[in-house]
Amino acid sequence: MPHVTIIGRGHGATRAMSQTLLASGVFMGTPINRSSDLIPPGQMYDACRVLARHVKWLGGLEWDFSALHTMPIPDEFTELIHGYLHSVLAASAPRKGWKIPETTLAFPWIVRMFPDIRYIFWVRNPCDSILARHKTDDLADFGIEYPATDNERERRAISWLYQDKLVQATPKPAHWLEVRMEDFVLDQAGTLARLEAFLGYPLARIPVRADAVGRWRDDEGQHYFDFLAEAMGRHGYEIPA
Repeated sequence: MPHVTIIGRGHGATRAMSQTLLASGVFMGTPINRSSDLIPPGQMYDACRVLARHVKWLGGLEWDFSALHTMPIPDEFTELIHGYLHSVLAASAPRKGWKIPETTLAFPWIVRMFPDIRYIFWVRNPCDSILARHKTDDLADFGIEYPATDNERERRAISWLYQDKLVQATPKPAHWLEVRMEDFVLDQAGTLARLEAFLGYPLARIPVRADAVGRWRDDEGQHYFDFLAEAMGRHGYEIPA
């Protein structure tokens, strides 16, 4: 049984948490890539597409996730997740887990499959998160319907919002901790103390870059959309003027 996983949209600096766990002796599967993601990702991607068949788009930026919480989990999904996590599930390490951002798209069924593990919900200000591309930028690649747009950053912002809505709509597991990337960077000691209390063992410090926070302030493109306001406020982020 895995011990921990990280939930959070791509380009949210989730690798910092994965690298912290790796440096602390947690087995994070094999092989892993430069972003500390467990690879190959194909089976996880396909599992996300299986789940997406049961998400109902209501139009605009609203989706109905209710079926995900009560319907039987398809065997296809379970087999794909077991295949993707083979190296983790087979490992004898007492502390083990995995990280790949697409786990967020599968979260409602991941938490039903593994209700007792530790979940770290890693959040980054969307104004920074949408500055660079990620595999999940176009939700249609994973079978998720959303309002069509030719604005690349708007697509990324919709992806950020969709994943936040999906997480918020899912009943939380017994062991759940939300961590903001900005707090980890600007107050690593304090954030590690919270994480250590949550995980139950000491964590290593890794190098961090303060300039990773607030890059949107120097960005000349569009990095904010009004539909992000509610979620940003809930996570404690400043709404750009």
